[in-house]
Amino acid sequence: MTPEQINALPYRPCVGIMLVNAANEVFTAQRLDSSANAWQMPQGGIDKGEAADVAALRELEEETGITPNLVTILGETKGWFPYDLPHALVPKLWKGRYKGQEQKWFLMKFHGTDADIDIATEIPEFSKWRWTPSDQLVANIVPFKRDVYARVLQEFSPLL
Repeated sequence: MTPEQINALPYRPCVGIMLVNAANEVFTAQRLDSSANAWQMPQGGIDKGEAADVAALRELEEETGITPNLVTILGETKGWFPYDLPHALVPKLWKGRYKGQEQKWFLMKFHGTDADIDIATEIPEFSKWRWTPSDQLVANIVPFKRDVYARVLQEFSPLL
């Protein structure tokens, strides 16, 4: 695909979840489909007609096994945060229909234990996970998502 073709594509509507434990550390996980250092917070697409908060709870459970009764939604971003995929990834993801994602982010407090987390889900996305201190979050994220993560952290920092 040419850069012009990619730039003409829309963004995929998506949610992201900043899940924090009692120590305000952030859940991050290594992508299963990447040999590179590709840590991220849970995220995923919004189904047609689905409310963003419902999508966030669904995606959290699908990716981590964490059920909605184990979290409290503390906040959501005021706006949507877009990011562009590296051009080489565009044809490989979502059948080349999107240039990136536009995300609504939710801050959630986790009330469970580490034993409640199970990334060996029906369709696993992660190979390992950890709790990351918020001041180390951005530096440990895949580079093309760092600006979005910095904005999410800045917006949610008063709630942490």
